[in-house]
Formats: sequence, structure tokens, C-alpha cells
Amino acid sequence: MRIRATVAAVSGALALSALAVPAAQAGDRSDYRVSPFVANAQQDEIQGDIQITKVVVNGGKDIVVGTTAAKTFSIAITATDPSGIEGGDQFLWHGTAFNENDIDGALISEQEAANCVQASATTSTCTVSVTVDPQVDLYKNALAGTWKVWASVYANDGDYVFKEIAGTARVQRASTLTVNAAPEPVVKGKPITVTGKLARANWETSTYAGYTAQPVKLQFRKAGTTTYTTVKTVNTDSTGNLKTTVTAASDGYWRWSFAGTSTTPAVSAAGDYVDVR
Repeated sequence: MRIRATVAAVSGALALSALAVPAAQAGDRSDYRVSPFVANAQQDEIQGDIQITKVVVNGGKDIVVGTTAAKTFSIAITATDPSGIEGGDQFLWHGTAFNENDIDGALISEQEAANCVQASATTSTCTVSVTVDPQVDLYKNALAGTWKVWASVYANDGDYVFKEIAGTARVQRASTLTVNAAPEPVVKGKPITVTGKLARANWETSTYAGYTAQPVKLQFRKAGTTTYTTVKTVNTDSTGNLKTTVTAASDGYWRWSFAGTSTTPAVSAAGDYVDVR
């Protein structure tokens, strides 16, 4: 752990730990989680002319996590210094402030140090791979949303930089959306009832639960075409269900489409074909 140890020594007092709370009973997730904290947290600090120029998390995409499968993503920090970049370290944290009382989540790489690749004699990109396990790391739904990137980079001449918020990334609760249009077939001019359900991962129960009071678009694609057109917008009910009635005009595909929120990604159902006679 040469890089992390060096960074801690340079900063003067940074100590990053992970406190594991043992389970009271097997399978009791509410009492088994990793609660990261930061003691004597270092404020933003820079020595010399080293600079962080770019931060990219998960290739620039949101990190979408379901209820059981672990998700692996990368954090890439690009930095420059006239003497060249020696190494660095980075992780994601969640909370209102960077201290042990206000941080309620951290996603940390198991690598000993970031993998730094030179772009030039002065500039390198240092990358770590992080795996998030929803059954351990995401122990409450309130962790969905914006996380911050803590980063440290140091140069060959001893210059260094620490950033509590070098960048941000969104960690989201995975979503699902279903559709059913009936009856099939249907007589032209008669009503079609379109139902469905919008659900998202509940990290506290490891199940998918209905996403309530959300606007979802009902869309139609006429047979032989490739573009969906929005017909109307319907709000999900108290259990995430959707239901509306439309008039049958021509053969085609019906689907629900959700635009997403800061905590939940956009999702569209696969089109349900209705034969109009």
C-alpha cells in the first residue's frame, strides 16, 4: 500500500478506515454493513504546481446498481506536473461533509494503488477499479444520487494535491418497466387498455418495489416504422402501476417510457404489438 501510505504521511493526518458491524443474526442485513468513516480528514491542499485536469467515473456514465449483482466501475484521474506524475489514489464518498460524522458511504478500490499511465512526460491518468456490492455497500436507499470523488495525486518532485471533491458521479437504483396492451387483436375504433408497472431496486430489502407518483409516457410505434410517438403521460399509482385507455387506430407497438430521475435511471418497456382489424 505504498501510495496510500505515502499520501497519508504527506497529508499529515488522513486516516481512512472501514468499520465492519457484525451481524446480530445470519441474514440480518440491517445489522451487517460496512460503515466507512474518515478520521482527522484533510482539507483540500496543494503543494507545488501539480494539477488535476480531468476526472472520469464509469466512463462518464451513471453507476446503476440492482439488488444482488455487484457492479464494477472505474475512477480515472488525469493530472499534470512539470516533473511528471508518480502516483495517486481515489474513491467515492457520500455525505454532507468530508468528516467521520457526516460521511455515510464510501466506495473504495481494493487495489494497492492507482494504475497510472503516462500520456506525456508531464501528464498521466491514474485509474482504480471499484466494485460496489448492493448487499453490503448500499445499505440504505438514501445513498442513491450524487457521490463525490476524493482524489490525491503526487508528483516525482514531491508536489501533491488533495481534493475532497475532485468530481462527482451518480449512483442509481436500477429500474424496470413492463407493458401490456389488450385486447389482442382488437377491432379498429375500439378501446385498448394499456397497463404496466414502474419499479426500482430497494437496497434495504433486496427487492424491486413500485416507484410511485412518477410521470411515464405512453408511446406508440406504427407497424412498419421505427419511431415511437408520445400519446399521453400517466402518473404511477401508490404501487407503481400504470393504466390508461386509448382508441385502436392501426397495427403497431405500445410501450411505456420513463425519463428517469437523479436517483433512478431512464427505462423503456419493450413494445407490445397489437393487431388492429
